[in-house]
Amino acid sequence: MTLMSKFFARAMDLPPAQTRDVVVQRDLRVPMPDGAILLADRYVARSADKPPLVLARSPYGRRGAWGMMAGRLFAERGFQAVVQSCRGTFGSGGAFDPFGAVEQDDAVATVEWMRTQPWYPGSFGTFGPSYLGIAAWALAASALPDHAAMAVQVTASDVRAMIRAGGSFALETMLRWIDQVAGQERAAAMIRQRLRERRLGELAGQLPIGQLDRLATGAVRPYWQHWLADDGDYWDLHTFTKGPGKVTAAVSMIGGWYDIFLPAQLRDYAALRAAGHEPRLTIGPWRHADNNAAGTWLKEGLQFLHARLCSEGAELPASPVRIFVTGADEWRELTSWPPESAPESWYLQPAGGLETAEPGECPPDEYAYDPADPTPNLAGPVGLNGIARVDNRMLEARPDVLTYTSRALARDLEVIGVPRLDLSVSSDREHTDFFARLCEVSPAGVSVNICDGLLRLVPGQPTAEADGTLRVRFELWPVAHRFAAGSRLRLQVSSGAHPRYARNTGTGEPLATARTLVTAHQRVFHDPAHRSVLVLPVTQLRARTA
Repeated sequence: MTLMSKFFARAMDLPPAQTRDVVVQRDLRVPMPDGAILLADRYVARSADKPPLVLARSPYGRRGAWGMMAGRLFAERGFQAVVQSCRGTFGSGGAFDPFGAVEQDDAVATVEWMRTQPWYPGSFGTFGPSYLGIAAWALAASALPDHAAMAVQVTASDVRAMIRAGGSFALETMLRWIDQVAGQERAAAMIRQRLRERRLGELAGQLPIGQLDRLATGAVRPYWQHWLADDGDYWDLHTFTKGPGKVTAAVSMIGGWYDIFLPAQLRDYAALRAAGHEPRLTIGPWRHADNNAAGTWLKEGLQFLHARLCSEGAELPASPVRIFVTGADEWRELTSWPPESAPESWYLQPAGGLETAEPGECPPDEYAYDPADPTPNLAGPVGLNGIARVDNRMLEARPDVLTYTSRALARDLEVIGVPRLDLSVSSDREHTDFFARLCEVSPAGVSVNICDGLLRLVPGQPTAEADGTLRVRFELWPVAHRFAAGSRLRLQVSSGAHPRYARNTGTGEPLATARTLVTAHQRVFHDPAHRSVLVLPVTQLRARTA
């Protein structure tokens, strides 16, 4: 055991190591069918014969933190671990094609290679967060009989659902990611990345965004161009949505309420349940790259893989689903997600009201969205940087943000599930966005964001009503939150959250090349003929626990 592994184990509150004597076989050469050679490191206790095997495939390297988390810490606790660099990264041959079908081919070839090794125990599990989890889903779609278990975190089989959320484009997240990947093999890569934060923020404000890959990384990245084009043929080869329906492995999933993959991850959970699986699910109060979550990733991953891969496996908790309820600040054990709830409708009202009663006659509210001064994003689900929940009053003071606020709640209100929004709107632009955010307003007036969502409108979608208005229906981010008695609900309605989502220029020009900016004049209706309503999944309130 190294001093670093002791530090990680203590920081993550891991179970005690079984051994201190770990052997690392470096740069194992794994042949691919096309002749490329991928490199892998194998971690194993010196005295072990054929301990249970865990495979982690990463584009972020095999050494440092990833070698520690997915390699040494597993080997010290009774496993052997193979940590492999994905194609085109950290010494592995071939070209890196993020989320491509080649990940499935490479993973299958790696398993075939492992089967020929004298240390192969006959089955294996997979482990990893984010891209490592995507690589695990790529393999899961092959339904290999010896793929016995997969423990994946903050990830999903459908990457497009994150990159093109709501029909827009995850500009900030993906710009930072391509910059990170482009520079990660340089010396002092993490320090360099930190120093580039301001520069990337400036680039996110430039048009056209088709040039940002070159401006950020110094080269055109074909995958950036494909993401912007949103071509169906491309995505057919860059998503693994068949994985949840085909997988034979037992599955454990961990997500975060502020994670960029959460909606897609919960769709994976639903697909697994529909296919007859009983996946395990944990959702905590975490963002995507959250140090506070890493200990849970590893502890629960170790426990789950031990239970599924070892002859005398660890005993797993009786409840397969565990969620953290914010506001109540308590963990909740469930039999499945989402829990039973009752839909509660909150109608937009005149003068910025929000009530359970239906509205009376009143004129619509209006605002102008100017893409030259795009409505900024403020917190919410974030990638590698940022704060998840903040005071939104500065944002709500903008003239391009409408707010609808309830009276003070007479009692606690617990909302667990996926809120839905049904807006009656009109716009003088056929190409425009609508963004909504649910906040909790404290008695002191502080407005803290809880969940949000966006939908991009294009001609004919949705179909106009007879009077020219549009029914805009979309889901907000999944949530588990207890709104406290005395607080108020607040719904924001606007037309952007830049640079989290690429601004809508209003012209319908291709996303990659659009430069012309046209202001959209928006109206939000809330009268008996044009109800606008927020539907909350309200659960039966439970008493607070310690």
